[in-house]
This record gives sequence, C-alpha cells and structure tokens, in this order.
Amino acid sequence: MTLRASTEGLVKIRQARMYKGWTVDDPRWLWQASQLLEPNVNWQPEGPFADGLSMPTWKRFLAGKESIKVPAFQIFCQVLGLNWQEVCTSNFNRDATESIREFYVERVPYEEECYRELLNPGSLIRIKAPQQMGKTLLLQKILEKIADRGYRTVSLSFKLADRIHFSSLDKLLRWLSTNVSRELGLPSQLDEYWDEEGIGSKSSCSTYFEEYLLAQAETPLVLGLDDVDLVFPYPEVSEDFFALLRSWYEKGRTRKQWKKLRLVVIHSTEIYIRLNIDQSPFNVGLPIELPEFSQAQVQDLAKQHGLNWKTDDVEELMQMVGGHSDMVQQALYYLKNRPEISLKQLLETAPTEAGIYSNRLREHLLNLQKNPALAVALKKVITATENVRLSPMEIWNLQRMGLVKLQGNEVKSRCNLYSFYFGDRLS
Repeated sequence: MTLRASTEGLVKIRQARMYKGWTVDDPRWLWQASQLLEPNVNWQPEGPFADGLSMPTWKRFLAGKESIKVPAFQIFCQVLGLNWQEVCTSNFNRDATESIREFYVERVPYEEECYRELLNPGSLIRIKAPQQMGKTLLLQKILEKIADRGYRTVSLSFKLADRIHFSSLDKLLRWLSTNVSRELGLPSQLDEYWDEEGIGSKSSCSTYFEEYLLAQAETPLVLGLDDVDLVFPYPEVSEDFFALLRSWYEKGRTRKQWKKLRLVVIHSTEIYIRLNIDQSPFNVGLPIELPEFSQAQVQDLAKQHGLNWKTDDVEELMQMVGGHSDMVQQALYYLKNRPEISLKQLLETAPTEAGIYSNRLREHLLNLQKNPALAVALKKVITATENVRLSPMEIWNLQRMGLVKLQGNEVKSRCNLYSFYFGDRLS
C-alpha cells in the first residue's frame, strides 16, 4: 500500500517543515522517524535508520509527485505533527482507501444528522471538538456521502491562509473566494465582481458567490470551512467575517439562489470573541459537539485492528489518553504493526520522549515555551486536585491545543498523558 500528499497536503507539509526549522537534508528527520517507529532501538542521529526510511524516500514524500509506502508516509507526517489522513490524496490506491475505511468508527448519530441537515435548503452545521479529534475526517465522510447525490462540495481549511490574509477583511474574503473557485474547477473572476471601494468587501464577496459560484449549476453547493477559530484572534476581520456567514444563512431562508448554499463550520474551541447575537453564525443551524470515543467504540476499533483485547486493555489505554480519537488510533495502529510490543510497554513509555506520542508532546511543549504565561496556567491545572478557573483567553488557547477539558467555567487536564508529561516538564 502506498500514499502521497495532496496539493493541500503539500502546503501543510511545507508549513510544518519550515516551522520545525530543519533543512530538507537534515538527518534528524530520519532519526526522529526511526525513534517513533522503533522506540526501543538506540538510533543515532547520523544513522543507520529504520527499514523503509531513507533520504530519497523523505524527499519523495516532500515532493508529493510519487507515492511512498504507507508506514513511511504516516511516520513522516507524525514527525511533522500532521494527521496523515488530512495530508494524503483523495485518490490514493484502492488498498489504502479500504484500509482507512476498515478502521473508521462511524460517529453515530452525528454523520446521519449532518447528512439529513444538508439536504435542507440554506442549512448550516456547526461542528466543535478539540484539535485532532476527527472533525476533518467527519467532514470528509459527510461530503463524500452528499456528493453521491450530485451536490457540489468544497472543503477549505483556514490553516492554509497566510498571516497576511488575516490582515484585512478584503484580503480574507478574496482568499476565500479564490480558493472556492479553484476547488470547483472554475477560473477566478474576482475583478469582474469585486468593488471594495464602491459596495465594500462583504457585498463584493456575496455578489461573487450569488452571481458566479452559485449560478454555475442548479445543484446545491456544500461549503465546509475548517479551523475557523483561526479567525478569532483577528478582531479587525472576525466580526465582519462571521457576520457575513450569518447573512448568507439568513439569505438561504428566503432567496432561491442562496438556498443552494449549505455551510459546515468547524472549530476547536468555545467562541471567545464579541459577536452581535443577531450577526453570529454560532447560535443558528445544527450544533454538533463531537465527543471522545466511548469504551465500546475503542473496543470495536481494537477488534478491527486484529487486537484481541479484553475490557481491561481498553480501560488501560483510555486511562492514559482518554477517548481522544487520534491518539487511540495511533496506539492501535502501532500495536497492530508491532506485535512484539505489548500494550504495557507502550503505556510505560507513552508520556516520555521515547514514546509514540513524543512528537505531539514536544510540539505542545515548544508552543508553551513560547508562551510562559500559558505554561504557568497549564501547570496550575495539572497540579490541582480539583477543577481550575482560568482566564477566558487561557482557556481558549489550552482548549484549542486539546490540553484541557472544559467543565462549566473551569477546566481540568484532558488526560493522564498530558498530566504525566507536563507534570515533569513544567516542574
């Protein structure tokens, strides 16, 4: 089985690699990948490295022009802190497709609820869950199903927007309109519809959608907007941008052309920005708060991976990582492909630099080191015996990182993995 990165995935790979700061030829990429693949081996930074990992393979992965074997693709994504399912092409070979579907846990009843809602003219769905909890995969599944009815679909993540695109409303809306055009296979015609000085950016963008994008076909257009909480920290654009989405929803109530637009808005945190109640898209439509995997779902997923687990095994894994979908699946995939490693061994090293979650943990630690006040806030949470009250922005940042759970107006550590690791690192 082989995989390669999509065009959108290559952008994520490039951004993650630049954030890491290592050159393309740095052997540490292969060294870190080897440590993740086989943590019990004392790999050296200069090599040799684990089977299937080489500099030519790494460069083919970065170029995205050729497919590489699935384990190498997945481990390179892990080194970069990326979800491989969000990076790979949608047309990778059949075996890989079947493999992903084989190990997918249907989110009952949310998939069916979302699908039914998108059949309604002018509908809007709001999906909320912490980072890497399966929101993007759920969106993908919903769009695949609705596309079977002939609907046009576009999925767009705000992670792909550059910082300059958040500097003004006009830049952000031009970025949105251009990318939706590209995803639909249509040439950009912004110059014909855009008049920032005359009618303003919001009206220009609405006109572009109504008279060009929506008018191209009689079939509905489902627009999935992922990671919209990345807009929250930019007050100069956030209020007007979300007011625009709300206006599109309101138009979908009464206007024929706008009834064809169906919106799916995905975010990782609570809404900690000031929005007029009548102009917010976060108090209308169908709200979906994606929960963690239940014990029964983890048990089922373990069975799909060929692991003959008892209830105690499931409980042990969930005591460490909870029902966090990405971390659960990472552990199951690792144990499936490393039968010589026991669950006990995996859990013993999990909250350490030698464990399978080391890259995820180090990335969080790096972000906390860049924000000492946030590190202090997290330390307060993990050392407390009860839930802790933090400032709204501290909660927003820690919740978006997936490090805490919200309990009313207070928070607690999301799982023991974070408590153990950061209890040591932040001491």
